[in-house]
Order: sequence, then C-alpha cells, then structure tokens
Amino acid sequence: MSPNSSAAQITATTGTPYRVPLVAFLVANVVSICGTRVSAIAIPWFVLVSTGSPVKMGLVAAAETLPLVISKAFGGPLIDRLGGRLVSVGADICSAVVVGLIPLLHLLGALPFSTLLILVAIAGALRGPGDAAKGTLIPDIADAANAPLERVTGLESTTERFAGFIAFLLAGGLISLVGAANALWIDAASFAICAVLIAWWVPRRSTAVAAAPADQEDQGTYLQQLRTGWLFLSRDKLLRPLVLMISVTNLLDAASFAVLLPLWVHEHGHGPAQTTLVLTVFSVTATLFALLAASIGERIPRRLAFTLSFLVCGAPRFIVLALDLPVWVILLAFATSGVGAGFINPILGALFIERIPRHMLGRVDSLAGALGWAGIPLGGVLAGATVAGIGLAPALVIAGALYFVATLSPVLMGRSEHWGGRASTAPKQDLPGPQEKADCQDLVAVPTSSAS
Repeated sequence: MSPNSSAAQITATTGTPYRVPLVAFLVANVVSICGTRVSAIAIPWFVLVSTGSPVKMGLVAAAETLPLVISKAFGGPLIDRLGGRLVSVGADICSAVVVGLIPLLHLLGALPFSTLLILVAIAGALRGPGDAAKGTLIPDIADAANAPLERVTGLESTTERFAGFIAFLLAGGLISLVGAANALWIDAASFAICAVLIAWWVPRRSTAVAAAPADQEDQGTYLQQLRTGWLFLSRDKLLRPLVLMISVTNLLDAASFAVLLPLWVHEHGHGPAQTTLVLTVFSVTATLFALLAASIGERIPRRLAFTLSFLVCGAPRFIVLALDLPVWVILLAFATSGVGAGFINPILGALFIERIPRHMLGRVDSLAGALGWAGIPLGGVLAGATVAGIGLAPALVIAGALYFVATLSPVLMGRSEHWGGRASTAPKQDLPGPQEKADCQDLVAVPTSSAS
C-alpha cells in the first residue's frame, strides 16, 4: 500500500487528518518514557522509605531489569503474530493494572516484599514486548503521515530525549509532592493514557502486510520463528556489527554515567550539581540536534553522518575527563558530544526498518534491542572494578579507546553494505521496522545506543 493510499484510508475511515497518528504516537512516546522513569525512581525510593534496606532497593531494580531484557529477547514472534499495535495496547493495559496494584496493596496493608518483587518482575516482563511493539509501529505511521522514515525516527528520538530530560525532574517533584506510593498511581495512569492514544489513533497493520506470505521456514512454531529472527540478525553483514557496537557502547555509557563521571566530579571537589549540569548540557544539545536530524535526515549520507556522529559523541567524552581539564572544558566537550548524539538514533532507526522484512520486524528488532541492553547492567560493576584496580584516569583512557574501536566496527565490517537513504542511488527495500536505540543518548542509547 502506498503512503498516499494509507493516508487516504485513515482520513476516510476516521475523518481525521493523516498526521494525527504521528502526533498521537509521539505524545504516547513522551508519556511512556516519563512514566517509566518515574517508576524507575519511585519504586526503589518507595522500598527504601518503607523498609530502610539498600539491599532490597537493589533487588527491586534487578527484579524489573532482568525480566525486561528476557521478555524483549523472546517476545518478538508474539509481535509479528499479533501486530505491534495490539501488543503495545495490551501490554500498556496490563502494566497499568500491575503498577496500580502496588500502591493499592500498600494502602490496604497487603504488600509484603515478596509480592512487590513479583509485581515489579511482571511489570518489567510486560515492558519488554510493549516497548518493542511500539517501535514496530513506525513504518505504518510513516506511511500514514506520508513522511520519510528518517523524519519519523528523528522525531521519535527527539521526544525520547526531551522526555528523558524532563522525566527525572518530574519524578523528583512528584515524589516530593505526593510521596513515592502515590506517584505510582500517576505512573499507572500513564500506561493507560498510552494505551488509549495507540488504540485510538495509530493505524492498524495493513491487510497486505498482515497477510504477506512468509518464507516456508518462517511458518513454524514460536521457537522456530524466534530462531529465524536470530539467523536473520546474525547473518546480516551490517546489522550484526551495529548491534555488537551498540551493546559495547551502551555498556561504556552506563559505566560513564553511573561511575566514571560522578567519580571525576567527586575527585575534583565538585558535587551533584556539577554532575547534573554536565548531563543537562549534553541532553539539551542532543535533543536539539535530534530535531535537526528529523528535518534533514533523509537528505544526508547515512554512513558518513553516522560515523562522524559517533566519533564526536563517544570517545572524546572519556578523553577530556582523563586529561584533567577544567569544568568549562568538560561542559563544552559534552555539549559537542550531544550534537553528534542527536543524529545517531534517527539513522539507526531508519536503517533497521529498511533492512528487516516487515513480517520479521518484531522478533529481529526485539532481539537486537535485548542484545543492545545486555551490557548495561555490567557497566557500573566493570567500571568500579577497573577504577579500583588501575585508577580513574587510566580507566577513562581504556573506555575511550574501546568506544573508538566499537564505533568504527560497523563502518569497517559493513563497508561493502548499502546503508540506504535518499543520499544513495541504490533502491530502498520496501521493508520495515524500527530501531532500538543507542545510548550516548541516556547520557546520550538500538538497539538503542545510549550514545544516541
């Protein structure tokens, strides 16, 4: 179905302008991220004030993260079978109920710690396929809005960064104002709002796509479908090094934000205000340049833009810290890193969507996302052990060198592969599905790369 016919069908059946699904999707993205971040702060804080145990705080965090990664890795075939819209809405409705049970049971005095762990684990397991399913909606939304993929992925990245920027302030304000338990009521409501926005405004999977014949090997059991997704990802000469790169850079970003940057700030006699300032400067420039990427992304050469962006946003952040430079230089370096970070996820998102066949988008994208997240829990642990063994400055230099090597791996290993985009003369595949982002984003985030 062509973009114009999709848009015309949506306008005819709903009586609404065809860009409304895009707006609804972006609003849902902001609400979802804000709700998730509020939950990430409110639940551990709730555990701390109600039990006084830092150990239980850590157990709660692990109880959410581990099921999330596992369900993301194994939930892809479900998205391909049922469609991203249905899985997204269903996961959000169930999440609203599960998260809402936490303050309800606490109010009733019926929330032992074991029950809290179970509820948090269920919430994490729902988030895995729910978040991945939202990503698979991007091709249909781009068709409905008659917009280039780079524009939609760029806008998604912009809202992601903007939401991440305000979410922690929102979480702190809510917890201070109404308390951690009551903040979870608002978190539960955010899931319900997302479900309504996606169910009401986002177009259904087109009949042509839903009924498209898959390869014979793809029409098997759930595990067989999962295996075909893994084989596709492992055999693609560009996506494979990209996912490996994202996994490594996300680990290093987690090490930086959780351990290395705070240690540098502390060793130089500064406090949390300086850490917040550095991260804020990075987030602001990353958000602004993600918006720029959304407006011009389809007109720039992807390989060149991707390489330069990652070189700018990655290794320099570690090196300037290792050189013991003044704070204003650190701020300038992180602001410049944000410029590069803004371009990464829009390019990754469009690239994944174009290279993955639409009927396999859910499982391949989910697997890529799970692999991209896999190293994040290890980042802080490895950083702490490295600093304890060789000191902060050498640890920063090693991290910067590893980031540099990881950044170049997709360019070197996938140098013969077509990166797509209008800047190239090669034809685009009439294919699908979204990215998982990269993380210079969280500082910087597909996978998601934390840099992006």
